[in-house]
Amino acid sequence: MAGRYLEELEVGAVFQHQPGRTVTETDNLLFSALSMNPQPLHLDAEFAAKSPFGRILVNSLFTLSTLVGLSVRDTTLGTTIGNLGFEKVEFPHPVFLGDTLYAETRVLDKRESRSKPDRGIVTFEHCARNQRGELVARCVRQAMMLRRPRAGEGA
Repeated sequence: MAGRYLEELEVGAVFQHQPGRTVTETDNLLFSALSMNPQPLHLDAEFAAKSPFGRILVNSLFTLSTLVGLSVRDTTLGTTIGNLGFEKVEFPHPVFLGDTLYAETRVLDKRESRSKPDRGIVTFEHCARNQRGELVARCVRQAMMLRRPRAGEGA
């Protein structure tokens, strides 16, 4: 597995995720349509041109999804049972069409499950920066992570 088991995630560890992801107009339109978000700031160039941003603003939930998605290969691919929750979700700078997102993850905390010996809970902080180095998204996420299978146990 590319992801890391509970024992491999040390508090304080930092992962720089590669590659980055350039946001396209199609990404933004499709995500907004699939998530039933008709906000004209995301869909209507003429409307967005008259907004304080002066152009189309990328759907912030696409930004959040991309941020977490960029982290999967290095942290949770095949080793997570699921997300437990998100908190402290922030979008300090806007994301625009053509911006490239780069992600970093820090392990804030981890603990073994009190009731299930095959898993534990890890708290991650995910941050996304654009190509100019501006922080565009940050969140804290808790995930239920598998422990490494012991000898004789199935993977």
